[in-house]
Amino acid sequence: MGNFLHEFKQFAMRGNVVDMAVGIIIGGAFGKIVSSVVGDIIMPAVGLLVGGVNFTDLKIVLKHAVMEGDKVITPAVTINYGNFLQVTLDFIIIAFAIFLMVKGMNALNKKKEEAPAAPAAPPADVQLLTEIRDLLKEKK
Repeated sequence: MGNFLHEFKQFAMRGNVVDMAVGIIIGGAFGKIVSSVVGDIIMPAVGLLVGGVNFTDLKIVLKHAVMEGDKVITPAVTINYGNFLQVTLDFIIIAFAIFLMVKGMNALNKKKEEAPAAPAAPPADVQLLTEIRDLLKEKK
């Protein structure tokens, strides 16, 4: 049992697992922000352009609700294609935003790779020979 826990600890503490966990948490928060942008800013404007239609209210009623006074006996059966359009637009915007982030990060990594690396220090024996050469030049 102790070996199992040790292996799990090694797995959980790997850099990739921790990075993935951070990415999932940030992605969830980012998804909420994008959903708000789409639902609260973009879709009302698009709805206004197409005649004041609220996309989340668009649906096809397959069977109307059965009512008895104000009480719903059987709820309506609907195909909510407007909500599907809303979620699809959310996905497209999130995917595009992530694409731009990855593209920007790749550009930054490319610049780091292109930066010239400092030349490696010569081995100790070469440094010693260089010092001896320089001392001999000074004696002349």
